[in-house]
Parts: sequence; structure tokens; C-alpha cells
Amino acid sequence: MSLAQVGEERLLELQELEELKLEAYKNSITYKEKTRMIHDKGLVRKDFKVGQKALLFNSRLQLVLDKLKSKWLGPFEVVDLFPYGIVETRSLETGKEFKMNGHRYKIFNEGEVNLARSSLVLTSPSIT
Repeated sequence: MSLAQVGEERLLELQELEELKLEAYKNSITYKEKTRMIHDKGLVRKDFKVGQKALLFNSRLQLVLDKLKSKWLGPFEVVDLFPYGIVETRSLETGKEFKMNGHRYKIFNEGEVNLARSSLVLTSPSIT
């Protein structure tokens, strides 16, 4: 092989490596977009309205000492909504108002739950 031919082949190999790198970069971008879309689809939107009731997450709960203690405090009444997810609530027990991050709240659904109960009698086959 001549020196010019070897140099040309080396340039072709470098060009091929560059193309593979660009293709891998594009594939990683599409993968990130798809995983972000799947993640965002699984998120639950919490759209609070003024006058609605909400429960506050108790972050100071010590799981070892109080295993049966509830993680949620409340209910609280939503008084005002601010930008960037800040929610102002009023305690129904004390009437005290305070602002907190909306991620620490969940919507309180009050009312009766109708559970349809059905019974099934199991009998063992008689052995004679």
C-alpha cells in the first residue's frame, strides 16, 4: 500500500467514527425525551382550589417510635394559592393560617365511601 492510500483509509475510518458518535448522541437525546415523557405521564397533578380541604404530610414523623401514627395531618382549608406551588391554608381546629409548599399536601376527599360487599359461602364437598 502506498502512504497516500493508507492516509485516505485512516480519514475514512475517522469519519465513520464521527458519524457513529453523532448517531449515539441523537439516540441518547431521544431516549431521554421518551423517559421524561413516561415519567411525567405518571405524575399526579394536584390542582387545589380555594375552599377545598387538604391533608398535610407530617415530615417529622419518627417511624420507629410511632409506627401506627398517621403520616398526614389535617384536614386544612385552602385559603389562597400563590405562584410556584405555594398554598396558604387555615387549620380547621385552631383557625391559624400558614403557607406551605404544595408538594406537601394532598387533596382530602370527604364523604361516605360506598363499598359493595358480597358474600360467598364456601362449602367443602362431603366425603362418603
